Amino acid sequence: MKALVIGAGMMGSAMAYDLAHSDGVERVTIADIDGSRAQSVARSIGSKADATKLDVNDRKSVVALMRTVDVAIGATTYTHNVQLTNAAIGARIHFCDLGGNMDVVYSQMATDAQAKEAGICVLPNCGLAPGMACVIAAGTARKFSSVDEIHIRVGGLPQHPMPPLNYQLVFSAEGLINEYLEQAEVIRGGEVTRVESMIDLEELEFPQPFGKLEAFNTSGGVSTLTRMFQGKAHSLDYKTIRYKGHCEKFKTLLDLGFASSEPIMAGNSVRTAREFFEELLRKKLPANGPDVVLMRVTVSGMLDGSHRALAYEMIDYYDTQLNMTSMMRTTAFPTSIIAQMVAKGVIAERGVLPPEQCVPLEPFIEELKKRNIIIKETSW
Repeated sequence: MKALVIGAGMMGSAMAYDLAHSDGVERVTIADIDGSRAQSVARSIGSKADATKLDVNDRKSVVALMRTVDVAIGATTYTHNVQLTNAAIGARIHFCDLGGNMDVVYSQMATDAQAKEAGICVLPNCGLAPGMACVIAAGTARKFSSVDEIHIRVGGLPQHPMPPLNYQLVFSAEGLINEYLEQAEVIRGGEVTRVESMIDLEELEFPQPFGKLEAFNTSGGVSTLTRMFQGKAHSLDYKTIRYKGHCEKFKTLLDLGFASSEPIMAGNSVRTAREFFEELLRKKLPANGPDVVLMRVTVSGMLDGSHRALAYEMIDYYDTQLNMTSMMRTTAFPTSIIAQMVAKGVIAERGVLPPEQCVPLEPFIEELKKRNIIIKETSW
């Protein structure tokens, strides 16, 4: 198979690496508005990779490039995902992306009929959460005859936390603030509702050296799970894991208006408080140091005639040999796996389907294991 990765940033480069090191992948093309950056990524990967300059706003060029491959992956900002979906439909090739904004995902899902007519599958929200965690939650729930509760807890953390926030930027400052500001969608009492982010603080514990941590509501992590399990599960929620004390400190800054859209004069220009805050976070918080990603997905309900609970847990560390963050691995590698599944026919569905709706659980976990992303199952 031949694959195209659009975007040569951290996630795009990790996707291209995984594709190039996977059996059955003949060629990987890395495309970016910055041609030299794409070339640099291709050189670092080796002979299976090539590079090209591409403006995603140039539909004709995007469609033409897509027609040279079997599957394309969007690794740019989510604002491009609708136009890339439409381009994939025009090119009649499968398409995956990292998602990150449900309004965009719903716009993509509105093209379901066109994707089916083109004979392709479009899979938005293929990263970590949404993405891998949602595939595990949905796949686990399918084992149950009835589901009571689904709880998803995920967090990317520095291995060596530093005050005051005990956090490092494992992805963009813009994305972090979006997660903390926008409302979270949950199921409570069997019905879908929205709740504020950065509330419902809970304590949870992971093996040492982590010990007791905290988790709180954030937006976007459930993808379409709330739609899938409305009226079927009594409760479903997603919370972000952080070191203790992070939520209170960061929420105080938000309550003070640090992320508001209030305009502020800076010399002769006008910027918002949020733009200043994002810049400060980028300057003051460490980035891309040794990190760890923690995940715990718990599903409870009726299984084999009795009330049971299954939990899937992951602790994934920075790869020192590849100098690749865990957030890159656990976001990009699942996306690469899903792209290969659809290109090879493991996923046979057509239309626009987030991965929790069509990715088979056990083969997915086995592919993660090959990449040393280990998911441990426990039950009680």
